[in-house]
Amino acid sequence: MTKEEPETSAEEQFPKKDQSSRRKKPKFRRQESWRYKRVTDVWRKPHGIDSKMRKKVKGWPPSPTPGYRSPKKTRGLHPSGFIETRVQAVEDLGGIDPELQAIRIASTVGGRKRVEILALAGERGIHVLNPRTTGEPEEFKEGEEEEIEEETEETENLSDGETES
Repeated sequence: MTKEEPETSAEEQFPKKDQSSRRKKPKFRRQESWRYKRVTDVWRKPHGIDSKMRKKVKGWPPSPTPGYRSPKKTRGLHPSGFIETRVQAVEDLGGIDPELQAIRIASTVGGRKRVEILALAGERGIHVLNPRTTGEPEEFKEGEEEEIEEETEETENLSDGETES
C-alpha cells in the first residue's frame, strides 16, 4: 500500500482571512503622543527608567507583543485570501497563478495599458484588486482621431477670419 498525498487547493494552502473570529488589534501609540504635539503618534518603544508603558502598568496603552501577531498561513495575504502581486506591464501577467495570486495594477500605468492588462486578466481569470475601468482600446484610438480633427477645424476657421465667441 502506498500513501497518496491529497492535492492541496488554494483555499487550504492560503485560507481567507477571517475578520470576525479575530480579536481587534489595538492601535499602538507612542508614549505621551496624546499629550504633546511635537511627539508623533508613530510607535516607538519606551525606554525610560520609570516609564509606565515599559512597565506595562494597568491603564496605560498596550505595547506590541508576539500575541498580537496574525497566523502564519494568513500573514501578508490580502483579506480576500490571495497573494498580492504588482503589475506594471502586460508581460508581468505571464507568471501569475489565478488560484493563488491576485494582481494590483501600478498607479503609474496609464489608461491604454490598464485596459490591455484588464482584458488579458479577464481572459485568464485573474482577480484584479483595483479594477478601475477607463474604456476599450478602440475608444482611445477613435477619441484621439476625433480630437485631432476638431483641432484642425478650429485652426482652419480661425485662419479664415472667424472669431470665437
